[in-house]
Amino acid sequence: MTREEPEARDPTTRRIPVRGQTLNIAEAGPADGPLTVLLHGFPETWWGWRHQIGPLAAAGLRVVAPDQRGYGQSSRPDGIAAYHLDHLAGDVIGLADALGQERLRLVGHDWGGVVAWWAASRFPDRIERVAILNAPHPDIFGAYARRHPSQTLRSLYVGFFQLPGLPEALLRAGDCAALRRALTRSSRPGAFSAHDLDLYAAAWRRPGAITAMLNWYRGLRLPREPATEPVRPPVLVLWGERDTALERGLAAESLRLCAQGSVRYFPESTHWLQHEEPAAVNAALIGFLTADGPGPGAAQA
Repeated sequence: MTREEPEARDPTTRRIPVRGQTLNIAEAGPADGPLTVLLHGFPETWWGWRHQIGPLAAAGLRVVAPDQRGYGQSSRPDGIAAYHLDHLAGDVIGLADALGQERLRLVGHDWGGVVAWWAASRFPDRIERVAILNAPHPDIFGAYARRHPSQTLRSLYVGFFQLPGLPEALLRAGDCAALRRALTRSSRPGAFSAHDLDLYAAAWRRPGAITAMLNWYRGLRLPREPATEPVRPPVLVLWGERDTALERGLAAESLRLCAQGSVRYFPESTHWLQHEEPAAVNAALIGFLTADGPGPGAAQA
């Protein structure tokens, strides 16, 4: 191993302007590698990809993991409208523009997966491949929940998050104890270390951070036109079956909106599969993101 290799794989962080906002990014890998953007979900930061950044960079990908708007050290614009899904997807394309790249590969988990779905739907000519971890396409979730009361029950917290003020007070109390518990109780033992939780809590304590994070959920009630055609870029869905918030059926339902896609289920994993099964997730992502030619065949369940 040369001295340059580990340095190239260890992420460095910086803040860059993106469409009027500032995004904090962690990046690693060769500057001339295919741009691969990793999008975290609620309530994480770029640190949620700590197990993936090094291996993906070592595979030759130029890896960039931002704190998405409202999170960590990135901008926190005021108001619910700033967190409309169109703006969140626009940040992805704006990030590629800021990095001087026309095309990119996307990986998203949870809310980051929802953004990745929507970016691939709205900007198919900019995105080469999309990997989704435990996140439904936004166009199918409402109809699925109406047909499956069990999913509606799992999603009751989203209604609570719509209330003004009260969710913020609850999530801030006791050094963000409720958010810490939400991560540890919904994951396998050891998925999140005390150090991980302390790093996240430092991000949650930033002024306005929790309100900005909640505004992602509040933005769901804003009008949005559905996608007009199938998702064109190849899609790989990785799904932990022991997810307490999202049912397994959402994966298959989402794939029905894809021109070409496949799914791999992880029966023993929860919503946090990239933390719990990093080796398997990394192998699947590297195989998919570095493949030549077309992606997976017709959608599979």
